[in-house]
Amino acid sequence: MGAGAVTVGLAALLFARMADEASRAFSAVAASHHYWPLVITPLGFAAIAALTRLVAPEAAGSGIPQVIAAAHDVKKAARILISLKAGLLKCLFTVAALLCGASVGREGPTVQVSAAVMTVYHRVLRAPMRSSMIIAGGAAGVAAAFNTPLAGVTFAIEELADAYEQRVALLVMTTILIAGVVSLGLSGDYIYFGVVGQTMNVGAVLRVAPVAGVLGGLTGGLFARAMLGAGAAKRRWLPFLDKRPVLWALICGLAVAAIGVATGLTWGTGYSAARAIIDGTNAPWWFGPAKFGSTLATAAGGLPGGIFAPSLATGSGLGAILRVIFPDDPGGAVVLLGMVAYFTGVVRAPLTAVIIIVEATASRGLILPLFLAALIAHAVSALVCKERLYHGLARPWREKLAGSG
Repeated sequence: MGAGAVTVGLAALLFARMADEASRAFSAVAASHHYWPLVITPLGFAAIAALTRLVAPEAAGSGIPQVIAAAHDVKKAARILISLKAGLLKCLFTVAALLCGASVGREGPTVQVSAAVMTVYHRVLRAPMRSSMIIAGGAAGVAAAFNTPLAGVTFAIEELADAYEQRVALLVMTTILIAGVVSLGLSGDYIYFGVVGQTMNVGAVLRVAPVAGVLGGLTGGLFARAMLGAGAAKRRWLPFLDKRPVLWALICGLAVAAIGVATGLTWGTGYSAARAIIDGTNAPWWFGPAKFGSTLATAAGGLPGGIFAPSLATGSGLGAILRVIFPDDPGGAVVLLGMVAYFTGVVRAPLTAVIIIVEATASRGLILPLFLAALIAHAVSALVCKERLYHGLARPWREKLAGSG
């Protein structure tokens, strides 16, 4: 377990470095050749979709649904969904997606890669293969990706384990601790989005948090509903594309390219834009909706890559709008309320959302306002989209495992 956790930390750091370099390389090309993405991005989407479908279908999408499905049938999943092949190709294809400007994050893929690492140690050390190992590996991936150990624990509770057992707790926390120490030792005690030391008085909280919660829950719930219904909508309205996934990916890539060229802000993870908005940069009102569309088109195209970081970036865009509505309240704090509300609306994991934001911004003075916004967003999102996003996306992977030999 200890060796696996160390490897998870190292793998997360290497993946992060590769992803950052890929994003910088694409940004340089887009800055010097403004219209090239109209060619690079659609063709890149089509090529990645074709390769994924050909050599590793299990590497498609976020990676978190695969790990959720894997926890229900560990032995089969170790050969298919969370194999070493799936983990390595997931990493490579996500980096390739960032090289062509896709609106993806590396956090979801890191979860699948980390679970794959644990299955390798299971085979090498001949350790019993249990769902707790998969849960621990996946949760450690979140912790290492964001440098947020507590978020890894809450993510294991809220998302990866349907029934969280007490005997799993020690394994999960120990694995996360070791992976976090490795990440901390090599990359330093960095704060993912920078330190936000602002606080809000009771009056400001009661003004801003409910509005943020309602808007975040509505928009995040709409994203989740669109994601879960994308396949059915395509079959109904565009049936000729249902059996042509590469052409569909090309069209989705063209949409991402058009949004990116028009705005110049929606490429990649959105980390830089989100951090700038938190720091006080005046973002255009349309950044949030544009990032929403870019992320939805990328995810609908079936490319390997996560939605954690792009969702946080979209939430920062919502926060920028809220900052205009509430100009007399602390700007950075208002933006964080928008981020936590939208992210909660998408994934319906309020505890994880709050802990990620608090750990990624050192905003401990905002814990209660963030919880209020997240809980409201969770309730509103449930009205818009009945099914939780990752668990809905995990259903086809569970069916694939059930049908495999």
